[in-house]
Amino acid sequence: MTKIWISIIFITSNIYAQDSNINIADSLYVNGNYSKAIVAYKKHNNQAVVLEKIAKAFIALGNYDAALLHFKESIKANPNNGLLKYEYAKLLARTKHYKEASLLFEDLVYKDYNNPNYHYELGVVLAHLKDSSAVNRFRTAFNLDSTHQKAIYKIAKYNLVKRKHEIVETYVNIGLKTYERNIELINIKALNYYYMHDYLNAAKWFEKLIELGESSEFIHEKLSLCFEREYEYEKALIHRKKVLKFNPMDATSMYVIGTYYQKLEDYVNAEKYINQALLLLDVPIDDEYQKLGTVLNHQKKHKEAIIAFQKAIKENPENISSHFFLVLTKDKYYKDVAARIVLFEDFIEKFPDSPYAQFARMRLIEIKEAQFLKQD
Repeated sequence: MTKIWISIIFITSNIYAQDSNINIADSLYVNGNYSKAIVAYKKHNNQAVVLEKIAKAFIALGNYDAALLHFKESIKANPNNGLLKYEYAKLLARTKHYKEASLLFEDLVYKDYNNPNYHYELGVVLAHLKDSSAVNRFRTAFNLDSTHQKAIYKIAKYNLVKRKHEIVETYVNIGLKTYERNIELINIKALNYYYMHDYLNAAKWFEKLIELGESSEFIHEKLSLCFEREYEYEKALIHRKKVLKFNPMDATSMYVIGTYYQKLEDYVNAEKYINQALLLLDVPIDDEYQKLGTVLNHQKKHKEAIIAFQKAIKENPENISSHFFLVLTKDKYYKDVAARIVLFEDFIEKFPDSPYAQFARMRLIEIKEAQFLKQD
């Protein structure tokens, strides 16, 4: 009898010791001591009980290979644990093991079809596998749970790419009813209006993103374009300058800022920004030099404008506009009437069929008439 009691006491104390080990390991895990928690878990006699905990500790440490290994072993020990399979499948997807993850999610969907998240996660994996049926999984997730924000976003984004604007609007509005501060859905809504060329509404929703703390180069660029298309150049200028703060060496933004200043008739700043852009651009820039020449002419800097147009022609000798603007600028700059006449005669001879030829002929007549009257 004594031996039996001793055995019972020994077994009970051993169980308590094992429970104590788990409690200590759990406490270490909760407090972020993941490596020590793993050591403590591994002291447990029944490893099947703690394999999942060890896997999660390895995830916390960023050791995904070890986590996958322990999840796999845990599933072998607990083959009917659906939640365990779900966590394992998510980690497979996270580590780009998409095919293996898809098989696990398909099994989970088969066993519990009414779980919307299983459909959603399967859709995410299928999308990575370039499987067109992914959107069907997102739709099923939405049908099972119409408040599923992630599924709504995926469906809306899919239809945005397809430019199915009404469908996008429907899904986004449903999503925003239950979560009005959803950044991803607000971004989709703004882009949907933008692609519909409804720039005022697009600007409204891009500004909403900024109110929610989502200031970014992309958002400010889109806002500048929205305001530019609505002829609100001062607002467009504000946002394009914010784009430049994100990337101070962005030649495109410098050039665009210059064009906005030109439209606001601030030719000094227009010249400044276009010049800065030209110093940075390393692509064919005849249009940019042509724009600079125009801005310089507005300031009556005809000598500098001539140089700009000559550079434009050097970049692209086929650009007839640059040739014509060069002639017009020299017409303003040259004092010698005979030289000005030769300018237009040469242009007409070189480009007789261009749209500018008729204007050149008219100006040539004006100069010759003025010369004739002066002689009289």
